[in-house]
Amino acid sequence: MSIKDGHPDAHLWMQAAVPKSRRGIFTAKAKRAGKSVQAYARAKAHAPGKLGAQARFALNAKKVSRGA
Repeated sequence: MSIKDGHPDAHLWMQAAVPKSRRGIFTAKAKRAGKSVQAYARAKAHAPGKLGAQARFALNAKKVSRGA
C-alpha cells in the first residue's frame, strides 16, 4: 500500500510495515529485559541481525509518530 495510491487507508501505511504475526514481539523482548521499548531499542540499535533491525525500526517509528 502506498500513500500515493489514493487508497482511503493510505494513512495507515505504518501498520502495513509490520505483519500481524510479528506485532508486539519487540515489545515483549523489552519487557522481558525489564526496560521500556525505547530504552531497549537504544541499547540494541547497534546489534547485528534481526534484533538490531527491530531496534532501529522502533526508534524510527517513534520519530514518525511524533512528527520529527
